[in-house]
Amino acid sequence: MKNKIDFGVSTWLWQSPFTTNSIELFPKIKAMGYDLVEIPVEDPLLIDAKEIKKALIDNGLKASVCGAFGPTKDLTHEDPKVHRQCFDYLELCFEICNILGVKFLAGPMYSAVGKARMVSKDQRKMEWDLAVTNLQKVCIIAEGHELSIALESLNRFESDLVNTADDLMRMVKDINHASARVLLDGFHMTIEEKNIRKAINTVGDKLIHVQVSENHRGVPGTGLTPWNDFKLGLQDINYNGGLVIESFTPEIKELAAAVCIWKTMAKTQDEFAQQGLQFLKQTFND
Repeated sequence: MKNKIDFGVSTWLWQSPFTTNSIELFPKIKAMGYDLVEIPVEDPLLIDAKEIKKALIDNGLKASVCGAFGPTKDLTHEDPKVHRQCFDYLELCFEICNILGVKFLAGPMYSAVGKARMVSKDQRKMEWDLAVTNLQKVCIIAEGHELSIALESLNRFESDLVNTADDLMRMVKDINHASARVLLDGFHMTIEEKNIRKAINTVGDKLIHVQVSENHRGVPGTGLTPWNDFKLGLQDINYNGGLVIESFTPEIKELAAAVCIWKTMAKTQDEFAQQGLQFLKQTFND
């Protein structure tokens, strides 16, 4: 049976932060041939979810929602006040998901992005256990909204806690809650995984979301990613869901610095989106 893939793109390709006014991107995204738009929530207070919902309907687009996790939203922080800030932020994100009709919130919500250090085994275990305990609380909140969370592994330069599919599955197992699910991102996988197809099979039916770019964060199909292995892995587990291009623009300096995007990856961001979608459809619809 053929996989049902919804091809999507993150608004981070053009803008940051996402605001209600970002709906101006929706007609263009639809005209390019996308099924889905990914909404990154940096500040929930900048988003009128009801207006976003109307714009999605008007443009015939589905949505996915991902969170943004920095030093002020870190579930492994030593200060419980920081955990509280993260819980409050996630509650607002869940409310946005509910209004938009999205069934999960995605992202590396176990820790702050960029927290990559050499620490002792004891400290690593302490932070792991803290992440698990706090994510159990997050899952209970998510369940109250009839939602799941899709946890994402990051490469070693962006996280020292969860880097691989094996790490993700260990965390999901430790959380031990039905709402704990998985997001895989091809960019991070090309750095950390030994075999893309095997990694996808490792997470199996826990996988509910996929993000992609090239190994250099550029246009899919222009780098070293083993796309056929990616395709076979998704077929192996009969994946049905979003396949979303996530990359960034160097024009937004703060975001570009955070993800180390120092130069443009295509002549224009529109060209990036168009070429990327063409390649993904050729590869995954074949």
